[in-house]
Amino acid sequence: MPNSHAHDVEENISPLIGVSLYLDTFTSDWTNCDRIATYIARVVSHDRSDSLLYSNLFSSALNELMETAFRANGRTGRLQCQVLRSGRRDRIELVIPCDAQARHFYESAMVRLHADDVPEQYMEALFSRSQIDPHIGLLELAVDYKARLSIRPAPDDSICLTADFVLEDGEF
Repeated sequence: MPNSHAHDVEENISPLIGVSLYLDTFTSDWTNCDRIATYIARVVSHDRSDSLLYSNLFSSALNELMETAFRANGRTGRLQCQVLRSGRRDRIELVIPCDAQARHFYESAMVRLHADDVPEQYMEALFSRSQIDPHIGLLELAVDYKARLSIRPAPDDSICLTADFVLEDGEF
Protein backbone atom coordinates (compact mmCIF):
# COMPACT_ATOMS: atom_id res chain seq x y z
CA MET A 1 0.00 0.00 0.00
CA PRO A 2 1.35 3.46 -0.79
CA ASN A 3 2.31 5.45 2.25
CA SER A 4 3.78 8.86 2.99
CA HIS A 5 5.67 10.46 5.83
CA ALA A 6 2.58 10.96 7.99
CA HIS A 7 4.09 8.79 10.68
CA ASP A 8 7.68 10.08 10.55
CA VAL A 9 7.40 12.11 13.74
CA GLU A 10 5.57 10.36 16.55
CA GLU A 11 7.03 12.02 19.63
CA ASN A 12 4.63 13.73 21.99
CA ILE A 13 1.53 12.95 19.94
CA SER A 14 -1.47 12.70 22.24
CA PRO A 15 -5.00 11.49 21.62
CA LEU A 16 -7.68 14.17 22.02
CA ILE A 17 -10.94 12.42 21.12
CA GLY A 18 -12.16 9.27 19.45
CA VAL A 19 -15.51 8.02 18.21
CA SER A 20 -16.64 4.68 16.87
CA LEU A 21 -19.74 4.33 14.71
CA TYR A 22 -21.52 1.44 13.06
CA LEU A 23 -21.22 1.93 9.30
CA ASP A 24 -24.89 1.21 8.68
CA THR A 25 -25.85 4.00 11.09
CA PHE A 26 -23.21 6.41 9.80
CA THR A 27 -24.10 5.84 6.14
CA SER A 28 -27.84 6.09 6.75
CA ASP A 29 -27.75 9.90 6.49
CA TRP A 30 -25.28 12.11 4.60
CA THR A 31 -25.66 14.87 7.21
CA ASN A 32 -23.95 12.61 9.77
CA CYS A 33 -20.66 13.64 8.15
CA ASP A 34 -21.15 17.31 8.99
CA ARG A 35 -22.67 16.67 12.42
CA ILE A 36 -19.81 14.48 13.56
CA ALA A 37 -17.16 16.78 12.06
CA THR A 38 -18.68 19.85 13.70
CA TYR A 39 -18.91 18.19 17.11
CA ILE A 40 -15.33 16.89 17.04
CA ALA A 41 -14.01 20.22 15.73
CA ARG A 42 -15.59 22.11 18.63
CA VAL A 43 -14.04 19.71 21.13
CA VAL A 44 -10.49 19.90 19.73
CA SER A 45 -10.53 23.68 19.15
CA HIS A 46 -11.01 24.79 22.74
CA ASP A 47 -7.34 25.66 23.33
CA ARG A 48 -6.45 27.34 20.04
CA SER A 49 -5.68 31.06 19.73
CA ASP A 50 -8.77 31.64 17.55
CA SER A 51 -10.98 28.72 18.52
CA LEU A 52 -13.87 29.72 16.25
CA LEU A 53 -11.71 29.98 13.12
CA TYR A 54 -9.85 26.81 14.06
CA SER A 55 -13.11 24.95 14.63
CA ASN A 56 -14.44 26.00 11.22
CA LEU A 57 -11.26 24.96 9.41
CA PHE A 58 -10.94 21.69 11.31
CA SER A 59 -14.61 20.87 10.74
CA SER A 60 -14.20 21.42 6.99
CA ALA A 61 -11.13 19.17 6.83
CA LEU A 62 -12.71 16.42 8.90
CA ASN A 63 -15.94 16.68 6.94
CA GLU A 64 -14.02 15.97 3.70
CA LEU A 65 -12.58 12.83 5.26
CA MET A 66 -15.97 11.74 6.64
CA GLU A 67 -17.64 12.28 3.26
CA THR A 68 -14.93 10.20 1.62
CA ALA A 69 -15.50 7.40 4.14
CA PHE A 70 -19.26 7.75 3.61
CA ARG A 71 -18.82 7.03 -0.11
CA ALA A 72 -16.00 4.46 -0.01
CA ASN A 73 -16.28 1.73 2.62
CA GLY A 74 -16.97 -1.98 3.07
CA ARG A 75 -20.63 -1.44 4.08
CA THR A 76 -20.33 -3.39 7.35
CA GLY A 77 -18.33 -2.93 10.52
CA ARG A 78 -17.36 0.11 12.54
CA LEU A 79 -15.92 3.41 11.38
CA GLN A 80 -13.45 4.71 13.95
CA CYS A 81 -12.20 8.27 14.12
CA GLN A 82 -9.41 9.46 16.38
CA VAL A 83 -7.89 12.92 16.62
CA LEU A 84 -4.37 13.28 17.95
CA ARG A 85 -2.16 16.33 18.46
CA SER A 86 1.50 17.20 18.74
CA GLY A 87 2.07 20.93 19.19
CA ARG A 88 0.41 22.70 16.26
CA ARG A 89 0.10 19.49 14.21
CA ASP A 90 -3.19 17.63 14.24
CA ARG A 91 -3.68 14.08 13.03
CA ILE A 92 -6.98 12.52 12.08
CA GLU A 93 -7.06 8.77 11.80
CA LEU A 94 -10.09 7.09 10.26
CA VAL A 95 -10.23 3.32 10.42
CA ILE A 96 -12.55 2.36 7.58
CA PRO A 97 -13.79 -1.18 6.89
CA CYS A 98 -13.05 -1.87 3.22
CA ASP A 99 -14.15 -4.34 0.61
CA ALA A 100 -11.91 -4.81 -2.46
CA GLN A 101 -13.48 -1.86 -4.31
CA ALA A 102 -13.08 0.56 -1.39
CA ARG A 103 -9.50 -0.59 -0.77
CA HIS A 104 -8.70 0.06 -4.45
CA PHE A 105 -10.27 3.53 -4.16
CA TYR A 106 -7.95 4.50 -1.29
CA GLU A 107 -4.86 2.92 -2.86
CA SER A 108 -5.43 4.76 -6.15
CA ALA A 109 -6.05 8.00 -4.22
CA MET A 110 -2.68 7.66 -2.49
CA VAL A 111 -0.92 7.18 -5.84
CA ARG A 112 -2.51 10.39 -7.10
CA LEU A 113 -1.80 12.30 -3.87
CA HIS A 114 1.90 11.49 -4.01
CA ALA A 115 2.36 12.60 -7.61
CA ASP A 116 4.20 15.82 -8.48
CA ASP A 117 1.14 17.42 -10.09
CA VAL A 118 -1.37 17.32 -7.19
CA PRO A 119 -2.24 21.05 -7.43
CA GLU A 120 -2.92 20.67 -11.15
CA GLN A 121 -5.01 17.53 -10.57
CA TYR A 122 -7.05 19.40 -7.96
CA MET A 123 -7.67 22.41 -10.23
CA GLU A 124 -8.68 20.12 -13.09
CA ALA A 125 -11.07 18.21 -10.83
CA LEU A 126 -12.46 21.40 -9.31
CA PHE A 127 -13.28 23.05 -12.63
CA SER A 128 -14.27 19.98 -14.60
CA ARG A 129 -17.68 20.03 -16.25
CA SER A 130 -17.89 16.25 -16.24
CA GLN A 131 -18.66 13.89 -13.38
CA ILE A 132 -17.22 14.86 -9.99
CA ASP A 133 -13.81 13.34 -9.34
CA PRO A 134 -14.26 10.83 -6.49
CA HIS A 135 -10.91 11.89 -4.97
CA ILE A 136 -11.67 15.63 -4.97
CA GLY A 137 -12.06 15.87 -1.18
CA LEU A 138 -8.68 14.24 -0.60
CA LEU A 139 -7.09 16.42 -3.29
CA GLU A 140 -8.56 19.49 -1.57
CA LEU A 141 -7.02 18.47 1.74
CA ALA A 142 -3.62 17.93 0.14
CA VAL A 143 -3.65 21.26 -1.70
CA ASP A 144 -5.68 23.72 0.39
CA TYR A 145 -4.79 22.33 3.83
CA LYS A 146 -1.32 21.02 2.89
CA ALA A 147 -2.34 17.77 4.57
CA ARG A 148 -0.06 14.78 4.46
CA LEU A 149 -2.29 11.82 3.70
CA SER A 150 -1.47 8.15 3.98
CA ILE A 151 -3.10 4.76 4.39
CA ARG A 152 -1.98 1.63 6.15
CA PRO A 153 -3.60 -1.75 6.79
CA ALA A 154 -5.78 -2.03 9.88
CA PRO A 155 -7.41 -5.09 11.50
CA ASP A 156 -10.65 -6.66 10.31
CA ASP A 157 -10.31 -5.88 6.58
CA SER A 158 -9.95 -2.18 7.26
CA ILE A 159 -7.55 0.58 6.31
CA CYS A 160 -6.41 3.49 8.43
CA LEU A 161 -6.59 6.76 6.52
CA THR A 162 -4.35 9.33 8.19
CA ALA A 163 -4.30 13.08 7.62
CA ASP A 164 -1.64 15.25 9.27
CA PHE A 165 -1.96 19.02 8.99
CA VAL A 166 -1.30 22.35 10.69
CA LEU A 167 -4.11 24.90 10.74
CA GLU A 168 -2.43 27.64 12.75
CA ASP A 169 0.66 29.55 11.66
CA GLY A 170 3.71 27.38 11.32
CA GLU A 171 4.93 24.26 9.64
CA PHE A 172 5.09 20.61 10.66
